[in-house]
Amino acid sequence: MMTATNNSPEKEIKEIHFDILKWKSSLRFIEGEIHFINQLLNSYIFEPTTPNLFERIQEFKQQIVAIEEKTKNINDEIRKHESELGGMLECDTISCDNFYYKNHTLVKGEFDDFYRNFNTLKSEVFLYAGGVLRKNKKQS
Repeated sequence: MMTATNNSPEKEIKEIHFDILKWKSSLRFIEGEIHFINQLLNSYIFEPTTPNLFERIQEFKQQIVAIEEKTKNINDEIRKHESELGGMLECDTISCDNFYYKNHTLVKGEFDDFYRNFNTLKSEVFLYAGGVLRKNKKQS
């Protein structure tokens, strides 16, 4: 049995598979965060006198719907990419290998953009929410 050298196809396939596993794990975590953000945006914990409160929350809700759709799409893309991984083992030409590596690079770029956009939106929601939460005052 041949062992994987530093630049062997087996090592590269393992690295690609590891990337895919990281993406899938990140997406599961993001789905939980989206659920939390939806609960936050649909709660009644915001100070009602905040100017443009309804409009801003509606805007966030629309952005979350778009992120949910993108999450589904990127999840489908990753599953498809993962199912094609077996084809890499059967490649016997450089052009065949290049096709899979190029596809991996495209999926990685798509995931990275998605991840960056989600984190930006999450930060905006949390910063906004932190500034307009109701202050619970204890009455003695």
